Amino acid sequence: RQNAFVGLTNLGATCYVNTFLQMWFLNLELRQALYLCPSPHREYAAGEGIPKEKDYEPQTICEHLQYLFALLQNSKRRYIDPSGFVKALGLDTGQQQDAQEFSKLFMSLLEDTLSKQKNPDVRNIVQKQFCGEYAYVTVCNQCGRESKLVSKFYELELNIQGHKQLTDCITEFLKEEKLEGDNRYFCETCQSKQNATRKIRLLSLPCTLNLQLMRFVFDRQTGHKKKLNTYIGFSELLDMEPFMEQKNGVYVYELSAVLIHRGVSAYSGHYIAHVKDPQTGEWYKFNDEDIEKMEGKKLQLGIEEDLAEPSKTQTRKPKCGKGTHCSRNAYMLVYRLQTREKSLTVEVPAFLQELVERDNCKFEEWCNEMAEMRKQSVARGKIKHEEVKELYKRLPAEAGSPYDFISLEWLQKWLDESTPPKPIDNTACLCSHGKLHPDKIPIMKRISEYVADFFYRRYGGGPRLNVKALCKDCVVERCRVLRLKNQLNEDYKTVTNLLKITVKGNEGFWVGKASLRSWRQLALEQLNEQDEDGEHSNGKMNGNTQNKGTPPEQKKKNPKKPFSLPAGDLCISENERRVVSKEAWEKLKQYFPKAPEFPSNKECCSQCKILEREGEENEALHKMMASEQKTSLQNLFHDKCRPCLGSWPQETDELYIVSQFFVEEWRKFVRRPTRCSPVSSVGNSALLCPHGGLMFTYASMTKEDSKLIALIWPSEWERIQKLFVVDHVIKITRRQAAGADPESTLYVSEPQLCPECREGLLCQQQRDLREYTQATIYIHKVVDNKKVMKDAAPELNVSSSEAEEEREENKPEGEQDPDFNQANGGAKRQKVSHQSYVAYQKQGIRRSTRHRKVRGEKALLVSANQTLKELKIQIMHAFSVAPFDQNLSIEGKMLSDDTATLGSLGVIPESVILLK
Repeated sequence: RQNAFVGLTNLGATCYVNTFLQMWFLNLELRQALYLCPSPHREYAAGEGIPKEKDYEPQTICEHLQYLFALLQNSKRRYIDPSGFVKALGLDTGQQQDAQEFSKLFMSLLEDTLSKQKNPDVRNIVQKQFCGEYAYVTVCNQCGRESKLVSKFYELELNIQGHKQLTDCITEFLKEEKLEGDNRYFCETCQSKQNATRKIRLLSLPCTLNLQLMRFVFDRQTGHKKKLNTYIGFSELLDMEPFMEQKNGVYVYELSAVLIHRGVSAYSGHYIAHVKDPQTGEWYKFNDEDIEKMEGKKLQLGIEEDLAEPSKTQTRKPKCGKGTHCSRNAYMLVYRLQTREKSLTVEVPAFLQELVERDNCKFEEWCNEMAEMRKQSVARGKIKHEEVKELYKRLPAEAGSPYDFISLEWLQKWLDESTPPKPIDNTACLCSHGKLHPDKIPIMKRISEYVADFFYRRYGGGPRLNVKALCKDCVVERCRVLRLKNQLNEDYKTVTNLLKITVKGNEGFWVGKASLRSWRQLALEQLNEQDEDGEHSNGKMNGNTQNKGTPPEQKKKNPKKPFSLPAGDLCISENERRVVSKEAWEKLKQYFPKAPEFPSNKECCSQCKILEREGEENEALHKMMASEQKTSLQNLFHDKCRPCLGSWPQETDELYIVSQFFVEEWRKFVRRPTRCSPVSSVGNSALLCPHGGLMFTYASMTKEDSKLIALIWPSEWERIQKLFVVDHVIKITRRQAAGADPESTLYVSEPQLCPECREGLLCQQQRDLREYTQATIYIHKVVDNKKVMKDAAPELNVSSSEAEEEREENKPEGEQDPDFNQANGGAKRQKVSHQSYVAYQKQGIRRSTRHRKVRGEKALLVSANQTLKELKIQIMHAFSVAPFDQNLSIEGKMLSDDTATLGSLGVIPESVILLK
């Protein structure tokens, strides 16, 4: 180590702990008292020593401090790990705590722990070193009665706002305060509230005086803490006598430590300590693992460069005289009472020294291992160096001499003396024929056979690539590809001119139009693929024939529309092909030698002709079927003269029910019989429960469930039964006695309602409204107790299916097509109609209660289990309104419990919350 001190490892964000540990370690009286704490381990007390097979694990805070201080005093390491101490305190190593608060809490913990010791020098050390007394003195202006409240202190908390010197901060701390108006003092003598004065009087000061500079203050505007980066001047000698009540003591203090926070924010930064060695009087900077002696020009106490703050914004540092310092980062000043006594000598107890020596032995063993490894590495390096030096001369292959190809990457690793090379691997340089690929020559090195023999004998590997390893087939193919690439542009011009000539008779050949338009690009891509693969990838010209060796990713790379069917015959559609001359085809064959050939007199595929005829017959059949069904159910198709449960039609006492999904699918087929599949059955099972009972009440079918069903006249029902297969008949019958009151009318369903399943469905719907994730709600800002209601805004945030539904509604009758609004919902409902009536019902609810966003309203994504406080933070980002200024309500009910979840507060998807 360069100096006598040992550093401490920063475990993530524990630099604030390290600064206090170093400062407390250099308090010799505190260190000695801690060393005097008896150990609870019997083997130490009995003098039996420490068991070597067992690692020492401190149990209490005192034991952790003892062991840490012993290591800081006599360890041979440059820095030590305080993780045991930090873990014992339960601190989060990744989160920076308030350093001043940590100091207070730890001193309180230490005092409480030591109070159980029998030795008074140990039991009272915290009070002797750090505890002073002051009194709150209140004087009645009327009678002059003086009231005194004595209190202990371990540090003085000094306000620095508006001050430049430390003494000014102390003066303000002791300043007299007037108690007047609402703040008057109740005088015991006068037995009434009187004007009075109050101030603090210092009664006694400790040996170690901790002065906390209140740099971190609460900012009312932001609601957070901020750091005051103002300069405060302080001297190395501080005379406290002018501030004391009794003037007859010795109150001259020497500066012993300056604790520094480097950074502009109160929530981040770095902590450093400038501490004076009490034995030598020299100053040191403690920065976690690094310790640096401060002397000469470096002795600028409390000065550290700022983090993340431009130099332009920094205030100029005031000039300081000899023995004085100025700092904008010091947050704690520690003064020691000046004394003429010699500095205390502190010896490490025997059992702790034994632990330190054991740790030192481990460290020395590790150092020796590292030194031995370094020595072996150097020895291996020398041997390798000689080997490289000898072989490097014979590495190049002379003209006419046998040679080998070897991987250039492996050779570079062999030349790197720090890493022993692995066996030689030349497989990456081989072509599909198992020989050296000509394109891999640039990444190979030609070496002499002598050196190659040595390499394969010493390191192994392979395959060995000698003078005969270069693949002749790949070289020939490479030359062919290069030649075709060079003549491609000329051939393109030739083919373009040949295509302008009209082909007479049956001398031409059929070629796909799409392929012909882009044949040059196709050819270039194939030539590039052949460069990469070393194999032919033809067959793209006429059809989708692929080489077996073509990788799947290359097949997907350029999908072209083929005109030959998978059977390999000529397709029947002449719109997708054209005839080219024999000369043009010969040119194209050079680039696509494996493309299928179709002379112009070749017959089309007979199988495709049959399929085409069948398709035409099916289309005609579908058109006839659609026309018949449309004529038979004309009112149902046009949605005209439909019955309504809310106002029951007088002309009938019976109405039938079918699924609205069936009606939509049937209308889709009737509109486009050639493009949509015919509907063959009425699937009413989606409206029934597993027991065969109806899932809807008469009341619900007139309201929220009306969009899920379609009402059918009895005459229509007879035609539907003839045209479609009906799985379940659902009928509503009106029963009314002659001359009876209309309100007494009964409506009976067949099958009857299943109360249990209906109740289960309603419960499921309520659960879904309370157990949602990533659902949309709307926040509406209120001004002067009125909603900000404006014209409906363009639906920029609605789903695609919702926008399509709006377009459907605006179309003239007869042009609405279910294809437009079935993209998202249709597939789900189709699935539901065969599987789950519950999911079907949920789909209907979502579609009928969707909220339309208007201007002045903002949509937020929320989950049922998030708290109201989390929602308020989202609202703060959306509206720039602080959470404490937000008054939220839903349907007239105020939302005030920040810890409650949105689900428990009744916030459901599509809700509108008012923000005032």
